[in-house]
Amino acid sequence: MKHSPRFALSALQLVAFGLLAPVALLAPLLHAQGTAPSPPSAASKPLTFAQVAALPAPPADARLSYGPDSLRTGELRLPKGKGPFPVVVLIHGGCWLSQYDAHYVAAMATALAADGFAVWTPEFRRVGNPGGGYPGTFLDVARAVDFVRDIARTHAIDTSRVVLAGHSAGGQLVLLTAARKTLKASHPLATAAPLPITGVVSIDGITDLAGYAGTTGCNAAVPQLMDGMPPQQLERYALMSPSELVPLRVRSRIVQGALDVTVPMSQAKSFVAKATAAGDDAQLVLLEHSAHFDPVAPISADWPAVLNAIRLMSRAP
Repeated sequence: MKHSPRFALSALQLVAFGLLAPVALLAPLLHAQGTAPSPPSAASKPLTFAQVAALPAPPADARLSYGPDSLRTGELRLPKGKGPFPVVVLIHGGCWLSQYDAHYVAAMATALAADGFAVWTPEFRRVGNPGGGYPGTFLDVARAVDFVRDIARTHAIDTSRVVLAGHSAGGQLVLLTAARKTLKASHPLATAAPLPITGVVSIDGITDLAGYAGTTGCNAAVPQLMDGMPPQQLERYALMSPSELVPLRVRSRIVQGALDVTVPMSQAKSFVAKATAAGDDAQLVLLEHSAHFDPVAPISADWPAVLNAIRLMSRAP
């Protein structure tokens, strides 16, 4: 899982060694207005998972529980001021596997809070956790999204402006959760009153589980998640693949790195084509010089494009 910074790696090293203040590095990007990034220099290399996970982030403002165990908790980060603040529900990736948690998107959550969003970053049961996989993982994320209503009872957040944003496997999870208002009553995630959302941003997301399932790398996590390859679980794959559920009847922006070797661009392009043909407002945001982790790193030159997509989806249609 790799990515390309549009920021010199030396800056990352300066932050890591405490020689450059994180605020000095992040501030220009946090307030950027989305101008097109310049191509990376020849010396630029994709950011790795470890580099993104090592980016500095202060502790969250609160840790809240939406379920009965430590896996159904999450972090809430709030902007300065009185609110009410628009909300981003940020769902991390990691191939739906228990060894990866929300820590690597903490810097992204911090940057979003600095831009004026209340950011709710839940954990959820994953493959390797008791109850993880189908359907527990999907049910947890849906419940965590609806928990925004509970958060609003004690914090100044605006439940009329909620964006779902997810990276990689989290991209599949947010698109799926965004589809709940269109699901048949027999669907495992069907509910009478899902939390309304204003838009969804899938970042290098997996949109077609059957097309992504495989035997190596992150692809091998799909049959673990679904308890079988597509021929053994045809119905499950159809129920949980966003590409099979269009129209979602919600606006979406599909952010995709052209250099991503973890999730191929075909996943993004195919979803956008199917969604738009079905009548959805779905658009591809292509990052020409980006690999898998650049879009979730606030030090990357790709960050303004991601931030702008989230800002756009937070506005009323």
